[in-house]
Amino acid sequence: MSPTEHTVKSFEAELQRLSNLIAQMGGVVEAQVEAAVQAVGRRDVEGATKVMQGDTRLDEFERQIEHDAIRMLALRAPVGVDLREVLAALKISADLERTGDYAANIAKRSIALAQLPVMRPAGTIPRMGRLVQEMLKDVLDAYIDRDVEKAVAAWHRDEELDDLYTSLFREVLTYMMEDPRNITPCTHLLFIAKNLERAGDHATNIAETVHFLVKGQPLTAERPKSDKSSFTIIEPVDSEG
Repeated sequence: MSPTEHTVKSFEAELQRLSNLIAQMGGVVEAQVEAAVQAVGRRDVEGATKVMQGDTRLDEFERQIEHDAIRMLALRAPVGVDLREVLAALKISADLERTGDYAANIAKRSIALAQLPVMRPAGTIPRMGRLVQEMLKDVLDAYIDRDVEKAVAAWHRDEELDDLYTSLFREVLTYMMEDPRNITPCTHLLFIAKNLERAGDHATNIAETVHFLVKGQPLTAERPKSDKSSFTIIEPVDSEG
């Protein structure tokens, strides 16, 4: 084997290792999101605590990926698709780390929620959670398989997640206005739902990165967004009516 062939094979092995680290990190994130959402539905304080403790593992993954990627950029000076591979790993690991943070935030809120009366709007949280998990799985599979169509299909599902969030937002506001005792549990629910909505945004980021990795150009379509919570107005209940 010539020195050039050895260098090429060595670089290919490093790229594969980077891809494997992303896949492993993605698997941990998927499990973290699932466990956090289950902790909300089951009012499982112990399970929530484990999710919060598991966040450090994701930080370690991100540091390792960043270390390997920067080393490859410095020593290999990759170009073209090889450069996109390294940059994609950096971007995706950052999105996965943030998603892990959202899972930890959900778990933290679920501990507080478990001490409070059950609220009916909480039933929307598992639906949002399942959708986020599906989006994450699809974009990570798309990354592993370099499947642009699967990435774009997941990207479009963010609109469905926004619709669920807006619906929950409206319902929760109504509950809060009907009875001040609902304000505390409903506030925790809103934060949980917002964390899921943001996790979905990071899944769409990964989908866009996969598109750039494979196609060499950004996904130019307008990002699907239908979160109308910022414009939602609920009229006060007329206590004299």
